Amino acid sequence: MEYIAHTRNQQGKRQDLLEHLRNVADMAAQFATPFGAADGARIAGLFHDIGKFNPAFQQYLRDAEAGVVKPGGPDHKGAGAVWAVQQKIDLLAFLIAGHHGGLPAQKTLKNAWLPGKMKDNEVQTAIQTAQRELATEWSRIDATKAFPSWLSKATPYEAELFLRMLFSALVDADFLDTERHFTAGNVPDREGYPTLPELWAWFQENQQQLSGQKQNLLNQLRHEIYAQCVAAAGWDPGFFRLTVPTGGGKTRSSLAFALAHALAFNKERVIYAIPYMSITEQTADVFREIFDSHNLRAVLEHHSGVTASDPDNPTLEEIWAKLASENWDAPLIVTTTIQLFQSLLAAKTTPCRKLHAIANSVIILDEVQTLPPHVLATILDVLRQLVARYSVTVVLCTATQPALDDQPDFKGLPGVREIIPDPARLFKALQRVQYQWPQNDVKWAWEQVAERMRTERQALAIVNTRRDAAALLAALDDSSALHLSTWMCGAHRRAVLADARQRLKDGAPCLLVSTQLIEAGVDIDFPLVLRAMGPLDSIAQAAGRCNREGNLPRLGQVVVFIPEEGNIPPGAYRTGTDVAAKLTRSGTVDLHDPAVYHQYFEDYYRHLDLDLKKVQPMRKLLDYPEVAARFQMIDDATVPVIVPYAYAQAEIADLTVKLRQHPEQARKLLRRLQPFMVSLRQHEIIQAQKRGMADELAEVPGIYEWRGKYDDKRGIVLDGGIDPGLLFW
Repeated sequence: MEYIAHTRNQQGKRQDLLEHLRNVADMAAQFATPFGAADGARIAGLFHDIGKFNPAFQQYLRDAEAGVVKPGGPDHKGAGAVWAVQQKIDLLAFLIAGHHGGLPAQKTLKNAWLPGKMKDNEVQTAIQTAQRELATEWSRIDATKAFPSWLSKATPYEAELFLRMLFSALVDADFLDTERHFTAGNVPDREGYPTLPELWAWFQENQQQLSGQKQNLLNQLRHEIYAQCVAAAGWDPGFFRLTVPTGGGKTRSSLAFALAHALAFNKERVIYAIPYMSITEQTADVFREIFDSHNLRAVLEHHSGVTASDPDNPTLEEIWAKLASENWDAPLIVTTTIQLFQSLLAAKTTPCRKLHAIANSVIILDEVQTLPPHVLATILDVLRQLVARYSVTVVLCTATQPALDDQPDFKGLPGVREIIPDPARLFKALQRVQYQWPQNDVKWAWEQVAERMRTERQALAIVNTRRDAAALLAALDDSSALHLSTWMCGAHRRAVLADARQRLKDGAPCLLVSTQLIEAGVDIDFPLVLRAMGPLDSIAQAAGRCNREGNLPRLGQVVVFIPEEGNIPPGAYRTGTDVAAKLTRSGTVDLHDPAVYHQYFEDYYRHLDLDLKKVQPMRKLLDYPEVAARFQMIDDATVPVIVPYAYAQAEIADLTVKLRQHPEQARKLLRRLQPFMVSLRQHEIIQAQKRGMADELAEVPGIYEWRGKYDDKRGIVLDGGIDPGLLFW
């Protein structure tokens, strides 16, 4: 009898079931080899679809070919899962049971799903047929070698991540082999990217145009940092710390370390993870400037904001990027920290596909101080495992290093090595600002802050909440003043930043009021920065927007003030602000000393619950769906609202109409609409709806259209008694 894995493709060819099982087994074993699980992956691949030997499933496939559509079809996962239990390799049952819908919870699998499948006659028939058809492979199976030896003594957390990594190898192999059957044309589209040796050669060629070419102090120090990173690349894999002050060339030097280290230790790829999408895009652009003249597939940029220039007619490179994003099959990936860690804690097949590609890689965690404390215990545990079990090297990269080292009272990261031997010397040498601290806890009214801003033609003020930004803007009472907050859509914010940069370049008046969204990594340079008292790392990041290029004849001025009527967001942000206020109250703290940040973060973490959502207990229970639900790096429930940004109204209207008419294309259309969307809290959108200021799209539930005022300076205006809350990005 002919057993079918998949129905006829466009060439009229069916895929043979035995062929599919063997293909998936071979590919999954290849994917799991870097973490010593090739045998288990091969077994999972061979038996993941043996439920398709069920005559009822074979009839279902033939009916589908004849045009008889039966939603769902008979279950084909139960047979492989039951077989795994019978062979006493129960862990594989998780993978096989979840290879379409996602990893299940252990209690669901063992208490409800598996017992029912064990009593199913069709399941037993499929297993018996598989034993006959796979007789050769079956005879070679040694269940004692299915998993690496360390797993028998593993902690529940280690077992939990191991299963997710093995699951990744299985589902990616299954996806790819199925794709090759139905859309064989995708195979060449997935190829054509350069190798790591090629990237390193091109990088060195590009670096020669910069390093040592200018003899001023800044460029001399950048060259020194670069050279130290290349020298440290030969150190054994593990945890590294790269502490470089703003302007020290951290982005290029960290990439140099990663590429050279990857070559020295046969790593497969470099993953550059960044907390904010704006910096992710900026970093990807920097890397493209280095590599794209050689190969347009040198940089894979993967985050929710990536869209094709023409979605209906994507370029070959855009098609490659979309396919490569599915499983990170590329040597250099620039992504967001959220994409990285929420994939590592996911349960569904789509985000998990890429996980096996993380093994044997170099991960750069840029602006590592922004790792959210409410899930930090889980993040640190996963990082420890990636280094200990999956041949990963991790680089903690920032000017404001958090206290993440393993300590008696803090389960952190072991054996972190500093790439730069004396970062304090660099901070002193690259000092470009001086700080003015509040005296005797004196508070400033918004009018006082505005008056201080007016003492310079160009000044930036950064406050803690969107409401505070609106209040300071009103106090300035200057029609030429600029404003930035997330009440403005992304396209609007980018336009304001472009305007500000041009004014600064031209020496024109430029007073800008912003929330902290401008702080981390935004390339902008003011002679005067005022910063409302906040977390210490935020204050230091704000200072990075002052005299950034060191072009002033004097030190830039960073004035820290306590707002009289300001608001401080609750939770970790308030804790950080309190700890910073206590530390800086004397007015003598030196933010040019890297040791200050270690002291600050030690105290900061001590006051917080680093597993606020209790993710770790769910991991211990192998409850994958609940882990994924609880592990949310952004701890604010918000809803997306399409706004009528004046300079793109026609495009926004056209896309919104298409969204209503073609909700089945929502994913593609929403990506194109993302630059014109604002995130509001649930209580904000509810009140806005009551006042007729927002409508939910009936065709796409959960997406709203703004009907209220959208100001060309402030963005969304929540007038009429709506409490804007304390959303502060």
